[in-house]
Amino acid sequence: MKKGDRFEGKITRVDFPNKCRVETTDGQVIQVKNGIPGQSVSGIVQKKRAGRLAGRILQVLEPSPLETGAPLCSIFPACGGCTYQTMAYESQLKMKAAQVKRLLDAALREAGQLNEQGEPDYIFEGIKASPAELAYRNKMEFSFGDEYKGGPLTLGLHKKGSTYDILSAGDCQIVHEDFCAILNCVQAYFRENPVPVYRKMQHTGYLRHLLIRRSVSSGGILAALVTTSQEEPDLEMFKDRLLALPLEGHLSGILHIINDSPADVVQSDCMEILYGRDDFYEELLGLKFRVTPFSFFQTNTKGAEVLYETAREFIGDTKDKVIYDLYSGTGTIAQILAPLADRVVGVEIVPEAVEAARENAALNGLSNCRFLAGDVLKMLEKIDEKPDLIVLDPPRDGVNPKALKRIIEYGVERMVYISCKPTSLARDLEMLIGGGYSVERVRCVDMFPFAAHVETIVLIQKKTS
Repeated sequence: MKKGDRFEGKITRVDFPNKCRVETTDGQVIQVKNGIPGQSVSGIVQKKRAGRLAGRILQVLEPSPLETGAPLCSIFPACGGCTYQTMAYESQLKMKAAQVKRLLDAALREAGQLNEQGEPDYIFEGIKASPAELAYRNKMEFSFGDEYKGGPLTLGLHKKGSTYDILSAGDCQIVHEDFCAILNCVQAYFRENPVPVYRKMQHTGYLRHLLIRRSVSSGGILAALVTTSQEEPDLEMFKDRLLALPLEGHLSGILHIINDSPADVVQSDCMEILYGRDDFYEELLGLKFRVTPFSFFQTNTKGAEVLYETAREFIGDTKDKVIYDLYSGTGTIAQILAPLADRVVGVEIVPEAVEAARENAALNGLSNCRFLAGDVLKMLEKIDEKPDLIVLDPPRDGVNPKALKRIIEYGVERMVYISCKPTSLARDLEMLIGGGYSVERVRCVDMFPFAAHVETIVLIQKKTS
């Protein structure tokens, strides 16, 4: 087969992240995305490199036996937000657990951590479900645009595989109904009071994004309109329309954020508070955290409690220990471990997150947490305290190999690695095993029902001589 050829076949397996293996009727193997195991599909070959074929699904000819439910919203499967809406949640969990186990089994085989039977030698404890399958996200960034070129203004999520087309997400099911009420109100307001939508290629226009965050514990909501500075409409009526909404929660703040960056990201050059304040407080495992529009905070609050409770169990005894919390974000893990520890040192490269971590520790009356701003590799050379144990919670790319080498040199008895990307985790585990450690326990936690992502927690132990 070559580029441009059409094919038909069945999806026999899905690997992380959403890499589907299609076996065609004539014995070819093609990798595609956005499929479910067991689906019969037709598609087109897009790439051929070193004999490997990659393509795109054009049509699902026959659903998978795993598809036991109807779509949950009006824009599935066109929307890029969800992949597995029609799969039963139990099937999603089994698939994600199997994906992670395949990756880690391969890594341990490569690193030589095998039992007497030649199999990977560790305990895989399966996967914990998200406490909520629906309405679990506490933050969403919606985009302004049009559903098709020249169409009416829409506010929602990107169409799958498209940089420009935006689908109205007014009945999104992975967020609380308050999100949908605000989105629909904002979309209606700017249809009635039109101003130009920002066009990424021309760098012209006004409306860019709508950022919404909601506290699970209090129901407080931040709604932030993100625009350029190219227009100056009066937003008083906009504010009043939002305040008139009958929400289950309540608006803590209505914000106007100016973003003139050419990049298609939600960021702030300056911010005006149209109503209320620019923060709310969230509770997690008995601790309070201040959340602002750009705070890092896990997007599934109840799922985060499961994740951190599991991590705390894996970490074990912390009494009188010096703990390094590397890639510490806003200090959630550090503060969970601090009550019994001697000291916790958190390192995070984002200065705003470090400042938030310090504020949160003070808010929770924790005086034995020290948070440092800087690159992990560079900061490890400056910290005087030597750790008794280490927690790693890196971004999606994993740990810098030079930093990982330095971490291994501490020779701590145990580490816990919390990963949001199993492929990066598998790579880092090979290096840790080569550095004198062994993988003892692994458990997945699903924070993202209906999406391809999954969190993984690993207990890593120093090998005994």
